[in-house]
Amino acid sequence: MAEFKHGTLNATLRGIDLGCVRQFRGIQYGRIPGRFKRSEMVDGWEGKVLDCTKYGPRCPQNHYDVGHLLRIPEDHVFEKEEESEFGCLNLDVTVPSDLGERGDPLPVLVWIHGGSQIMTFGSGASRICDTTKIVSDSILQGHPIIVVSIAYRLNIFAFGDCKGEVNLALKDQRLAIEWIQKYIGKFGGDARNVTLAGESAGGVYVHAHVVTGAPLTKAILSSGSLYLSPPLPLYRGQATVEALENKLKEAGHGSLQDAPVNEILKAQAALALNSLWLQDDPELSGWQNKTGNAQELLVGDVEYESIIWRNGVETMTPQMIVESFAKGGEYASQLSRLYCVSLNRPTPSKTGALDFITDARFALAVRKTARLWRTVGKRVYCYVIDQENPWQASSRAHHAVDLVLLFGGLDLSFNPAAEKVGREMRKRWISFVNGEAPWSNEKSFAFGPFGEYKEIDANEFATRRRVKHLDLLEKMDIANINAVFGALAAGRISLLN
Repeated sequence: MAEFKHGTLNATLRGIDLGCVRQFRGIQYGRIPGRFKRSEMVDGWEGKVLDCTKYGPRCPQNHYDVGHLLRIPEDHVFEKEEESEFGCLNLDVTVPSDLGERGDPLPVLVWIHGGSQIMTFGSGASRICDTTKIVSDSILQGHPIIVVSIAYRLNIFAFGDCKGEVNLALKDQRLAIEWIQKYIGKFGGDARNVTLAGESAGGVYVHAHVVTGAPLTKAILSSGSLYLSPPLPLYRGQATVEALENKLKEAGHGSLQDAPVNEILKAQAALALNSLWLQDDPELSGWQNKTGNAQELLVGDVEYESIIWRNGVETMTPQMIVESFAKGGEYASQLSRLYCVSLNRPTPSKTGALDFITDARFALAVRKTARLWRTVGKRVYCYVIDQENPWQASSRAHHAVDLVLLFGGLDLSFNPAAEKVGREMRKRWISFVNGEAPWSNEKSFAFGPFGEYKEIDANEFATRRRVKHLDLLEKMDIANINAVFGALAAGRISLLN
């Protein structure tokens, strides 16, 4: 058992020893005074002893098979995770076990998980985003870091009821960042050297924190940014809230404010509410042109991001896809031709629709974000992940597979190529967090396929991504891109692909 007294928190923390690493789990950073209320920081513990050997509860959510998308074998047992509407604001801190013998404070990596803003995709308890391996590798690399992963409110509990606070998840996370600034020093971390990272919806949140001026030095956007899920007008949220409240009333319950948690989750499931979004906020206005306080950016995507829309797109007729692409304005005809969309070719049309989703919401986002940061003189490191799913290579390098590779929380020894790429990813991420160049900022870095990894120039990048398609998308009005995307993707997302 690892134990130390945290003077500023006025608490003794009892964590667990994991070889060269110590982990303190489930530390409460905030309290929720009521449903849809803004969270408040937990400032001290009056000398109490805190049991930090167990993961804290997550926000209540409908059950999703997190192993499905990742192709993790069905016999893998995921630890059952406790849930609590008001006790879910907690974080895990993973540190080198010899921290007390070190002099200078260590760089801090803060991780925000994804999950379409409705569920916890990749918790430490699931092992998918277990931070033990990346900290232990940082020690072996001679560049030790501290990693903090945070839990926050999800689904409608984070979205709000449109009668008060909105974007509560974002505010919970900002509170956690402030808590880290205040208390990470006693863990041996450097509050002036914080890298904020996230994947998918986690990347959306990280981008939002960057543009709203959170106290960061570096940021990592993995398969997610505000281009993936931009803030939407408040009336869109009001329509969602109204639909949920109507469902609750049909079941004999009151408003969202008063209904039991399980009934709210049932209503969400009945409405097939599989994703949510950030609501318009003055702080987020003009986000496309803001880079915040962070000075360096690591940003990239995986080859097959649109897998999470695949089953939905498969139900579309060629007519529906053709009509969707027709919303592309003056470039509609050229867009359809480039993506092989045709009334007479159903299969190529569906493939083209999925390619468009990948390009419009992920690859184009990397290009635009990197260009902006370079324009204002900040360093940017771009990457592509083309390493196939370790358990089912035919599923390709799909959305979220990078979590399995990066964190190494699941045993990949059966697949040496995947294990090798994961080890290299951790090495490069650790260098970035430590303020070193992970590769030349004039080139991209490719992880995979087939266990290979290397720097690539523009010519090789063009063999891995649809550059001509991206060039056309850059010519298009964003409203037309959004119209095509909305017609193809709205209501069709699912983690069960």
